[in-house]
Amino acid sequence: HGGRNDGRFMSVHGAPPIASMVPSLRIEPLNEEPERPERDYVLYWMTAYRRTTYNFALQRAVDRATELRKPLIVLEALRVDYPWASDRFHRFILSGMADNAAAFALSNVAYYPYVEPGRGTGKGLLSALGAHACVVVTDDFPAFFLPHAVGTAARQIDVRLEAVDSNGIHALRAPGKAFATAHAFRRWLQSNIYEDLAAFPLADPLANRAFVQGGVPDAITRQWPTANLEPDGVGAMIGMLPIDHAVAPVSLGGGTRPARARLADFMTRLSKYEDDRNHPDTDGGSGLSPYLHFGHISSHEVFLAVTDAEEWSVGDISSRRDGGRNGFWGMSSPAEAFIDQVITWRELAFNCCAYQDGYDRYESLPQWSRSALEEHASDPRPEQYSLEQLEHACTADPLWNAAQTQLLREGVIHNYLRMLWGKKILEWSPSPPEALQRMIHLNNKYALDGRDPNSYSGIFWVLGRYDRAWGPRRPIFGTIRYMSSANTARKLHLGDYLKRYAPRVQREVPS
Repeated sequence: HGGRNDGRFMSVHGAPPIASMVPSLRIEPLNEEPERPERDYVLYWMTAYRRTTYNFALQRAVDRATELRKPLIVLEALRVDYPWASDRFHRFILSGMADNAAAFALSNVAYYPYVEPGRGTGKGLLSALGAHACVVVTDDFPAFFLPHAVGTAARQIDVRLEAVDSNGIHALRAPGKAFATAHAFRRWLQSNIYEDLAAFPLADPLANRAFVQGGVPDAITRQWPTANLEPDGVGAMIGMLPIDHAVAPVSLGGGTRPARARLADFMTRLSKYEDDRNHPDTDGGSGLSPYLHFGHISSHEVFLAVTDAEEWSVGDISSRRDGGRNGFWGMSSPAEAFIDQVITWRELAFNCCAYQDGYDRYESLPQWSRSALEEHASDPRPEQYSLEQLEHACTADPLWNAAQTQLLREGVIHNYLRMLWGKKILEWSPSPPEALQRMIHLNNKYALDGRDPNSYSGIFWVLGRYDRAWGPRRPIFGTIRYMSSANTARKLHLGDYLKRYAPRVQREVPS
């Protein structure tokens, strides 16, 4: 999209969009160490936005390297000891790393892909690189193990470390608080998103930049060798790593190129999004969540694809500020519904992880929902299944088994059925806290878009977060929203889905 400085995203005051500078609200210093301009290079530690396009963090690192007239080194590392590490996730990430290697090869930027061969073998790499760096830039991702990892690094290096937010359209730190409902967050966005629309990241921050040439010191690459990303070597490398080999790779390939292909395909179906998205047989969703999770594509690029399809400009935004789901953007109804998912719901989840202490703990649920669940925690469960039974899709519910089977085979669950999937786990588990832990484990172990703010948001929604009390009061659920497989089957087109994801071998439900 060429940086999107074409006047369609001008601010309310008519000022042109920022061409290169990263908004200061998206930059957060993580330590009090100084910049060290006498050193050898600027280092970008790529951890969450694993792409070369529409990436404020990469753009910030490029700007600093240009200002300091130093080489730019990009470290994209993959450790083996992150929770739920498996062949599935490693293969998807490594596909994206190969895409990045090809993109960086067209510039003078030194791309340094490192894959940890054993537990702890990557220890000391960032400190060694930081010892030669003028400044270190990294990604400001608010969930999973990354905040802890980045915070630890900030204390271990003797040079300025900046975290840059390129998570979504709205600056993550702008609200300064968590929102309890999508309506409240949407109302905030409707009054405060104009500055974000006036300052999009560059489509290609590497374009038209004359980088000073440089590389990683030989002593570092000898101790921590550059990963071989050739297709023939990746499979063998993964097979030797101490990760979970039982969670197999899926056919879906990672990287920016397949992400863009998926986006282009979805744009041909956007007009049918509202009608098709909830029906598993038509599968009308975008399919972009794995790519958004691993940072292979930016929500900015997704938003721009929609605005192109809609021939939209910022002047089409309505004057309403009531938090309503429809009519604010001045787009078609299907486009508005999709944008509400991409911006409101996705970024509400990031907001929670950034501002809600213990966002992944049962105690972080709203008081009303915990009370509702705890009042019925001792209710008899007509059916209970062990975690092993659930994991292997061994229940008496064919629809639930199909959803779990899709997760096992493909690393995704149809979006509507994911809600039912969670509600049934609540119904079948000994207690609400146990149900929460089962949902987190199964989702994070198998889902390509697991371990993400959006995943935690969806799981906690099952237990009442961002929802309200519903009547009538029911056993087990109390006033938590209830869903059943029978009602779901009556509402949705499921025939093909149930055939496609029927167990390949009929299994009895273990006792």
